[in-house]
Amino acid sequence: MEIFKTKLNDCVVIKPDLYKDTRGFFYETFHSSRYDKDAGIKYEFVQDNFSRSSKNVLRGLHYQKNKPQGKLVRVVKGEIFDVAVDLRKNSSTFGKWDFQLLSEDNKKQFWIPPGFAHGFYVQSDIADVEYKCTDYYDSSDEGSILWSDPSLKISWPTKNPILSDKDLNAPLYSQLDL
Repeated sequence: MEIFKTKLNDCVVIKPDLYKDTRGFFYETFHSSRYDKDAGIKYEFVQDNFSRSSKNVLRGLHYQKNKPQGKLVRVVKGEIFDVAVDLRKNSSTFGKWDFQLLSEDNKKQFWIPPGFAHGFYVQSDIADVEYKCTDYYDSSDEGSILWSDPSLKISWPTKNPILSDKDLNAPLYSQLDL
């Protein structure tokens, strides 16, 4: 497997080894000791999530306020523009963002440690997204940031996504109590 650093402290992209032949392909989607040793992911995963979204759907930017979740994100079907925003006050990349294109073709995974906001935009007809989480989801602990917040200057590949009411009405980054 190959590990690539991103512009954000502690976020990495993992490209697993892919074994292909005439029958199809095989790759490991997670191996605890290898991901710890090679990618620096020293967390226990406690919850796996799966979402399906249609083209032009944007989900996020979401985070957990008091029980932050690290997320290991991958796409099973389709393609997404996946975004992380560093919300860790003591980080040198605090307030900065980065993105990765994740797809069923490139098989890449995006490791987003606890303390980040996360969101994604679907570029294919549909996208099936799986992500492993380091803490349990708690709806009473969830926070959101407006996807189009001008202070973050995220270069989303859309100007008019399909949003939930929650994401459409999320507060600005400057309004958060971090």
